[in-house]
Amino acid sequence: MIIQTAREGDGRLAVMMHEHTALSGQFARAFGNDRFEPAQPADLVTYVVSHHDAGWAAFDRDPVTDEATGLPYNLIETPAQHITRTSALSPAFNERHHPYCGLLSSMHSWGLYNGRYGISSMVLIDRIPPRDRPLADTMLEAELARQQRLKAELANDPDAAAWFDERRAFQNYKQLQFFDTLALYFNRTHPEARSEQTFTHVPRNANEDVAITIRPHAPGVYALAPFPFAVENSEFAFAGRVIAPRQNESGGWPAVLKHAPTEWETFRFIAG
Repeated sequence: MIIQTAREGDGRLAVMMHEHTALSGQFARAFGNDRFEPAQPADLVTYVVSHHDAGWAAFDRDPVTDEATGLPYNLIETPAQHITRTSALSPAFNERHHPYCGLLSSMHSWGLYNGRYGISSMVLIDRIPPRDRPLADTMLEAELARQQRLKAELANDPDAAAWFDERRAFQNYKQLQFFDTLALYFNRTHPEARSEQTFTHVPRNANEDVAITIRPHAPGVYALAPFPFAVENSEFAFAGRVIAPRQNESGGWPAVLKHAPTEWETFRFIAG
């Protein structure tokens, strides 16, 4: 779960991971123009982007409270015994759909703990307490083994032979990271607090990456440079529900989240 920032005194928007990945999937479907290759194979990449955090589903329905805030734990602050489990469940879910989806999801899980294969300065493994490192290390070793097994399976699949290779897989992985972090830009920060941010290593194609900068342009409008989507002024949206600290004390978070009304934010992109 993602707990969005808020103005002082306001409730906090709780965004479940399926709502986060739904926004990521909107970006995947819209991505691509004469300067940026769209995601290919489109059906498989869009599927995994739209389900890359599917392992959080059960935990999001009944989250654990962060006693420091009185709210559910916020994403990477989730204790290791829970977040390492979700990190393994997500690739397992995607693998059931297709080996390539499982591979990209596994790369996503492994990359989160290891600086996204060197393209990010955020290294989650460094935040894991020493007492919990065996949990993380065991999960990460299993994901590397999963990746090797799925690569071998794809290499022997005649239907995948026309499009599967290591360069394409890493291009798709970097596309997934862009869609994920762009969605987090909106999910994690309330509109008034958003500022200019740059996303590095966004692939134009399998051989060339660029940095894309986003900046607020007007209420509900954000400028991107260079512009990576097919159509300007397309509308995107995501949902969440407003909660307050200690609101779970009378009936638990499942009841709170079930009865809190859904709130939507919509926004548009223009070329910067």
